[in-house]
Amino acid sequence: MFDRLQAVEDRYERLNELLSDPEVINDSKKLREYSKEQSDIQETVMTYKEYKSVKEQIQDAKAMLEEKLDADMRDMVKEELSELEEAEEQLQGKLKILLIPKDPNDDKNVIMEIRGAAGGDEAALFAGNLYRMYSRYAEMQGWKTEVIEANATGLGGFKEIIFMINGQGAYSKLKFENGAHRVQRVPETESGGRIHTSTATVVVLPETEEVEIEIHDKDIRFDTYASSGAGGQSVNTTMSAVRLTHIPTGVVVTCQDEKSQHKNREKAMKVLRARVYDKFQREAQAEYDQNRKLAVGTGDRSERIRTYNFPQNRVTDHRIGLTIQKLDQIMEGKLDEVIDALILEDQSSKLEQANE
Repeated sequence: MFDRLQAVEDRYERLNELLSDPEVINDSKKLREYSKEQSDIQETVMTYKEYKSVKEQIQDAKAMLEEKLDADMRDMVKEELSELEEAEEQLQGKLKILLIPKDPNDDKNVIMEIRGAAGGDEAALFAGNLYRMYSRYAEMQGWKTEVIEANATGLGGFKEIIFMINGQGAYSKLKFENGAHRVQRVPETESGGRIHTSTATVVVLPETEEVEIEIHDKDIRFDTYASSGAGGQSVNTTMSAVRLTHIPTGVVVTCQDEKSQHKNREKAMKVLRARVYDKFQREAQAEYDQNRKLAVGTGDRSERIRTYNFPQNRVTDHRIGLTIQKLDQIMEGKLDEVIDALILEDQSSKLEQANE
């Protein structure tokens, strides 16, 4: 582990030199590339330097204990040594986590897709609740939310809503939300007071830049049509809504949220790139996922990952066996307890794999 850490520190110092090189400074692509690489490893390097400093202080303290000291000074050094050894253990644990290969998508914005599944109108209402929950969470993180496409029903529900969350590290926090979310509650339309079970599915995709995946114009079929709202009522008479079909993969994206055809096409292309990239990524990892599944789940969108039980104010994440009696707070966007537990489980699983 320490050989790897030293190599990371050496690379960090080399990047410092490169970022001062006039040739690099005048090359915007290299400057951006090296700056990002340095930023990605900075926390690891600073933690390693702190670890080495603590190790030196431990050696100094042990050397002092070998000298002739009065009782009070000896007790003080022993107490300091105990604190330093505790710090050493904590830093070593942190370094192990920092050395876990980072998901290259973690820093990206995300495109989220929420769809009402089993349960008709109640499933659509629950999809609306989930959209509000994630929007509130994003707001608390200082992120921005932008709707790309929405197929609304009455009472604030959605058959489908696609939206983007722009914020540093959004994907690292939200990537485990992929899957089927189940709700148990008494619907507003239920006069008998019976609890119904409905589901909504959530898809989380990292926003993909053009340089990461090449999509040729000749591979896209571009159709336009007039936008329409709930119930089929015409929203405008211009052909502003767009439909993009990626012919090689069959991926289809529609967008009619903006009045401008150009803006709708721009939004649709973001979703198209993300979906095609996701399809290729999943195909590439299919064999690996078949052989080894992480504790937090496979990310399969048909997999039931969480249950929201309203009568008991309870949320259960089935992948890690986490149950929290704070459903009211979670629906207000206070998701940190759940998300942090999923991240910790993922890190623990990867550490176990690294030690095998």
